[in-house]
Amino acid sequence: MRGHVRKRGETWSYWLDVGRDPATGRRRQRTKGGFPTKRRAEEALTVVMSSLGEGTYISRDPQTVSEWIDRWLASMAPKVRPSTLRDYRVGLARVKERLGNVRLQELRPLDIEEMYAGLLENGHRFGGALAPKTVRNLHIALRRSLADAERFGLVSRNVATLVKAPSVTRREFTVWTADDVRTFLASVSDDRLNALYRVLIATGMRRGEALGLRWSSVDLDGRRLNVERALTVVDSEVMWSAPKTARSRRSISIDPDTVAALRAHRKRQLVERVAAGDAWNDEGLVFCNELGGTLHPDRFTRRFVSASKRAGLPTIRLHDLRHTWATLALQAGIHPKIVSERLGHATTGITLDIYSHVQPSLDAEAAVVVADLFAG
Repeated sequence: MRGHVRKRGETWSYWLDVGRDPATGRRRQRTKGGFPTKRRAEEALTVVMSSLGEGTYISRDPQTVSEWIDRWLASMAPKVRPSTLRDYRVGLARVKERLGNVRLQELRPLDIEEMYAGLLENGHRFGGALAPKTVRNLHIALRRSLADAERFGLVSRNVATLVKAPSVTRREFTVWTADDVRTFLASVSDDRLNALYRVLIATGMRRGEALGLRWSSVDLDGRRLNVERALTVVDSEVMWSAPKTARSRRSISIDPDTVAALRAHRKRQLVERVAAGDAWNDEGLVFCNELGGTLHPDRFTRRFVSASKRAGLPTIRLHDLRHTWATLALQAGIHPKIVSERLGHATTGITLDIYSHVQPSLDAEAAVVVADLFAG
């Protein structure tokens, strides 16, 4: 590499010969001007020559933040769950709205900080102020996209890593007691989907995991369910996807009562299949509509809310059945590792963090139990 500096008018510039373009054979140069002194130009030239030698030099690229986000989202489409891609698109649309015209290489941490502050205070043209969790999710998507931009050599660093995302207070959730669960199951005993309610309550499975369950993934004799896919809703459209995380693909033991409920459910389903005749849509689903097709997750959620109100129980979300199972399991003394594996959490730490409300009672019980072991 050869380089030199030269005065142009009142300022100094540097030129750097970086060899021939392998595609065209033409010589390539790097140049930059506007330095107030010869020394500043020489210092800048030294930095560029060093970065070229170390392979860390980033060539100038006019690509904007908006253009990069569009390219990145297109590249992520085959790599992530449809629901995850939707969340990325929604979050990054807000980035494009505020910072889309900024050159990707000129994006600064302060730009992102100011954007977050604005979204938290004033919101955006599509609605009001955003919740901290929404902005934090946006931050995760932006940080990941800029990490790929750095990996591809488009930027010298991921500026999002220098920005602190808004802190989020964990949302409190309501769970049912064991008595509440018994009341609910008794109230839906005649419901054609009573087995689905029981599976959710007895396993802690996610809604989409239970609705995506196929008979081929159920071993009633061995009393196990295999979670292999999930039914999700993306932009009002129902679609299949892989389980939420790698640990979500799992095998779960089920109790004898749940096995009995599933056997009765299968018999009822066979009657419906005969009645439907050629109209039956054979997808092999454990839980389906009267013609064998998928149950819409949102409609099932509304069905659960109505059923719980009829039972006179405290109002909870359908997802809180999962929290109910985990809370009851921990209170019953089930090891957190087992609870974590049945829920499909990535780590036991996540389980203990989510269900920290159970810790005080377990701590008090542990103090008494262990003390009793060596009591005189």
